[in-house]
Amino acid sequence: MIYTVTLNPSIDYIVEVDDLKLGDLNRMKRDLKLPGGKGINVSRILNQLGADSTAIGFLGGFTGRFIDDTLREESIKTDFVMIEDDTRINIKLKHGDETEINGLGPAIREQEADALVQKLAGLQKNDIVVLSGSIPPSLGGDFYERLIRVCQDTGAEFVIDTTGEALMKALVHKPLLIKPNHHELAELFGVTIHSEEEIVTYGRKLLEAGAKNVLISMAGEGALFITADEVYHANVPAGTVKNSVGAGDSMIAGFVGTLALHGDPIEAFRAGVASGSATAFSDDLATREKIEQLRPQVTISKR
Repeated sequence: MIYTVTLNPSIDYIVEVDDLKLGDLNRMKRDLKLPGGKGINVSRILNQLGADSTAIGFLGGFTGRFIDDTLREESIKTDFVMIEDDTRINIKLKHGDETEINGLGPAIREQEADALVQKLAGLQKNDIVVLSGSIPPSLGGDFYERLIRVCQDTGAEFVIDTTGEALMKALVHKPLLIKPNHHELAELFGVTIHSEEEIVTYGRKLLEAGAKNVLISMAGEGALFITADEVYHANVPAGTVKNSVGAGDSMIAGFVGTLALHGDPIEAFRAGVASGSATAFSDDLATREKIEQLRPQVTISKR
């Protein structure tokens, strides 16, 4: 089983207006409410790929019920800890440009945090846990490390998709996969990167620090997959970018789901790039049909 952990989920409230006038009345041209959060995005793409997952984390209030109900309607298994505070709402305001207003998120109480840890205590050796996104301030900055220790105690693999200090601290525990983009990679090492060769150099440093596999997305320049033995490059399929939300989560889902189903890391890389691109070319997260349409367009070459 694949478990996706979203510590600070949200309703993503997408609002579109033709001409935003600050300080005046504006009328929506279109609006859409979606379950949001990086781990939740991963579960939704895994579902499209036919890979079972269980979405866990913290949900509360009427907003949390909306997220849980929506995921269940999509036939996604859920096992969230229900908390006292309401799950946040993030506003994506589209008015030519896109303006984002993210909610603060709920305060997580100690007993609620303990309940999530207990849910992971039943992991099995072949399970994969995907840890994605920000940590609510009330949990403290080391909460991912607490969850990683549970993975290690049970023999489960873990994937972590976060940035900065939380990512660097996780490397010593040997994550199955990490996926920084090229900008995040530069920030991790406090450098400016000018070439693909430099990206490979710093990507290998993440392997040396403990990561088992490294995926690095490079926007229009494609993506790199770095293992202990090889470096592979994938192109980006042709298409019109409509959506910046969830493409990285989709890439992780494509990789992890395909690896879990078929055990082939190169095909997992191809599926990851196809899934990320399919979401970027869609209004919401990608569908199975869109992913399968793009998969043959992804060419992988060994560097």
